[in-house]
Amino acid sequence: MSPPAHLVSHAVATALAEDLGLAGDVTSDACIPADQESRAAIRARADGVICGVDLAREAFAQVDRSIDVSILVGDGGAAATGGAVLEITGSTRGILMAERVALNFLCHLSGVATATAAFVAAMGDAKAELVCTRKTTPGLRTFEKHAVACGGGKNHRFGLYDAVMIKDNHIAAVGDIGAAVARARRASGHLVKIEVEIDDIAQLEPAIDAGADVILLDNMSAEDLRAAVQIANGRVLLEASGGVKIDAVAGIAATGVDLISCGWITHSAPVLDLGLDFIAT
Repeated sequence: MSPPAHLVSHAVATALAEDLGLAGDVTSDACIPADQESRAAIRARADGVICGVDLAREAFAQVDRSIDVSILVGDGGAAATGGAVLEITGSTRGILMAERVALNFLCHLSGVATATAAFVAAMGDAKAELVCTRKTTPGLRTFEKHAVACGGGKNHRFGLYDAVMIKDNHIAAVGDIGAAVARARRASGHLVKIEVEIDDIAQLEPAIDAGADVILLDNMSAEDLRAAVQIANGRVLLEASGGVKIDAVAGIAATGVDLISCGWITHSAPVLDLGLDFIAT
């Protein structure tokens, strides 16, 4: 599912306002005749998974509604080095004005999707699912979580508002796991899930007994993860988390946990290199 149109429009408008300021594209306005038209393509300069085409298309549309954008590779599609992702036809000034904003969104989100796909592939046939976190770029969370889905991952909660997650500081403030879960259960509707974070295997049974729906196993060794899976015995979903890197994700998945959460795929994934070039006519 694509991000909501109103969020796409707002994000692009904000990015264009930042780039164009009060005077617009002074370089293109000075060098390019107002009536000149061109044809261009955005091409992948490395293999990867594409994400962000709606934002790129919106960038060109907000600059000049007459610019035509053809999507050759949609969100979630694979792009090979040298392959065209979008073709753009219309005002030369307009194309140049929107170019960087369109590429910023495309390169970043395609990088997140590509990184996610690499993690998912590294996990092999394990039952575990890779999920993202709230460690996202301010203002871009919806789009980065969409990129994770395009790469084959799953979304964790979107914010503080859509699920209860009792972390170590909540437990410290309340006093114990049971009391924290009981308070959360009383305050939450029947559709709200409750997750509890633990960092010691000794906390597992108390969290299960308290009625947690999901238990996050924070920075635990593979040995402890396997032990947690045996102790839980399917009574609760188990999520492994904490500094998950691609060279370790297969070993974590092999422990039998249900979920592996990874902040790296959104906060540190390298961009996918894409570029816009004019096509000679």
